[in-house]
Amino acid sequence: MTPVRLVCLDLAGTTIGDIAMVERAFAEAIATQGIVPGTGAYARAMVHVHRSRGCPTIDVFRGIFTGNEAQAQAANLTFERAYEGAIERTGLFPLPEAVEALRQLREAEVKVALITGFSRSTLGRVLGTLGWAGELDFALCPEDCSGRGRPFPDLILTALLRAGLEDVREVAVLGDSENDMLAGRRAGASIVVGMLSGGHSRERLIDGGATHIVESIAEFPAVLTATDGVGAHHVATSAR
Repeated sequence: MTPVRLVCLDLAGTTIGDIAMVERAFAEAIATQGIVPGTGAYARAMVHVHRSRGCPTIDVFRGIFTGNEAQAQAANLTFERAYEGAIERTGLFPLPEAVEALRQLREAEVKVALITGFSRSTLGRVLGTLGWAGELDFALCPEDCSGRGRPFPDLILTALLRAGLEDVREVAVLGDSENDMLAGRRAGASIVVGMLSGGHSRERLIDGGATHIVESIAEFPAVLTATDGVGAHHVATSAR
């Protein structure tokens, strides 16, 4: 098995436990566009938000406000302001196991890339709050690859190029959504790990192409050092 030299980690819900904060920001954003709680339109919009976890935020709003780019852009701007405002009020903290997992990866001389569907502005605010400048090799958002985020493979392939690697089999991916899994498999990563942290269900992660399922990011380093995925549930999947 080709040794892993680069890991691509999802941000929201995988390395930081901010799912509720993100969903509140989405709800606030769509409410400003006339889709309010208690209506069928609101329920459908939030189902779409959940289904689209991991995708660029602007694409999520484009899916809700189909054919109305101005409305999608307005909602996305409100989302960014609401989410960044929440960070200022309550702070932002990594999942307890994430710091230790990052330390283990760095000690193993594995390059670490953080990938997200947030805009560059929001990503900058998150990284500044976490103080992770020394923990990562780089952090990427859709703006770094012509706007195409997950489920497309572009973010992972861009990370591969930035890391100076030539073989996609040297890449492992960790995320909590089906779209993370799809992106990893489409990029050709040898290990695509789905994390049960409140994003998508085990079934959806496996449907997306997960090669392993873990309960926590604490189990992730062990997956990289064992061909049978010791410490994780290995699943047999076909390429997506």
